[in-house]
Amino acid sequence: MSEPHAEPDQYIYIVDDDEALRDSLVWMLESSGYAVAAFDSAESFLEAWRPDMAGCLVLDVRMPGMSGLELFEELGRRHCALPVIFITGHGDVPMAVSALKRGAVDFIEKPFNDAEMRRLVEQCLEQERSSRTRRRTEADIARRLEHLTQREREVLNLIVAGKLNKQIADVLGISIKTVEVHRARVMEKMGAHSLAELVQHVVAVEPVASR
Repeated sequence: MSEPHAEPDQYIYIVDDDEALRDSLVWMLESSGYAVAAFDSAESFLEAWRPDMAGCLVLDVRMPGMSGLELFEELGRRHCALPVIFITGHGDVPMAVSALKRGAVDFIEKPFNDAEMRRLVEQCLEQERSSRTRRRTEADIARRLEHLTQREREVLNLIVAGKLNKQIADVLGISIKTVEVHRARVMEKMGAHSLAELVQHVVAVEPVASR
């Protein structure tokens, strides 16, 4: 069995009202090296939920009170970034497929294979790591954009629009030398090492700027 690749702050959150299944899942995942937190209802998970939770959610479709699908929808309204794996009984497959269309990662039918569950968990953790890294990068780029002066921002917008230095100078009514100075400052403040990297940074957070 391969080693898990979870980061220290990544947890597998299990939400299932079936105590035996819940305990079995906790034991299997913890013995595989994962950090696990288990909840017996959707309501109890919502009480504990925080926007900064990292990892993934293993969620039973059918539970008393708030169902797994209702929890999934509520987490969507809260912009929860945790990837979701649904646990389903045979009759719940159509509901699970519907959830896939709304953003769930996958579903697994009871009784399920431990190796398949571990595979899905690893897939979710990798997806969540990548998503978190992308959000951090975009937040950093947004912060850098805020530190540009108005003139630097004007130059940047024209660079991203594909304008050459001479064209930028004509549009802004400044010298080419001044454009070069502003351009150098923009590159430095944005942490870009090439024109392509600069454009990629801006388009990542402001796609409209590329039009």
